[in-house]
Amino acid sequence: MLTLANDILSMTHDYDFHPVLKTLDSTGTILLPTDINWAIGCDAANPVAIEKIANLKKYRSPNPPVLLVASIDMLKNYVEQLHPRLETLLMHHVRPLTIVYDQAKNLLSNAYADDGKVAIRLVQDDFCQQIIEAFGRPIFCASAKIGDSPLPTHFGEISSEVLTQVDFIVKYRQRDRNMGEKPIVARLSDARNSELEFLG
Repeated sequence: MLTLANDILSMTHDYDFHPVLKTLDSTGTILLPTDINWAIGCDAANPVAIEKIANLKKYRSPNPPVLLVASIDMLKNYVEQLHPRLETLLMHHVRPLTIVYDQAKNLLSNAYADDGKVAIRLVQDDFCQQIIEAFGRPIFCASAKIGDSPLPTHFGEISSEVLTQVDFIVKYRQRDRNMGEKPIVARLSDARNSELEFLG
């Protein structure tokens, strides 16, 4: 895994990939910038790490947790079936699009919402994409806030409680006040025809 990270680092700036991957590999949690906001992330295949995030946030959201994937091929490993129309949409969509799937596979039980749904976003941010590609698995992702506190719009608004409880903080984009696009969340309302219902 770290060999692949070295290959990627040779083509990019030396943003802290090595400690990020080491933290993810060792049941740790990271604070990282994503397409849309700062988030707390961990290895989506590690139940201990996912439970760490749940305990840090002090509540379980009724919404499906979000998994970040780096490619459509990676996405296909975790959904039962990806309709060709939906695949085409994901390939050409220009804004971050999170899709809620009713049926998923190859995931831990605590990676699902209580109703069995899971939300997966194909990331467009280069930094996020390269981390996930180097790691080789999805990142389980939760907003960088605790309880019902406001959602931070940039790094400077993240609470000290979050900053002191995660295992590693990514340095990239800490001074960026503009985190980019607003999230778009959709779910399949008609699986046969791949019709999407936009939730926000």
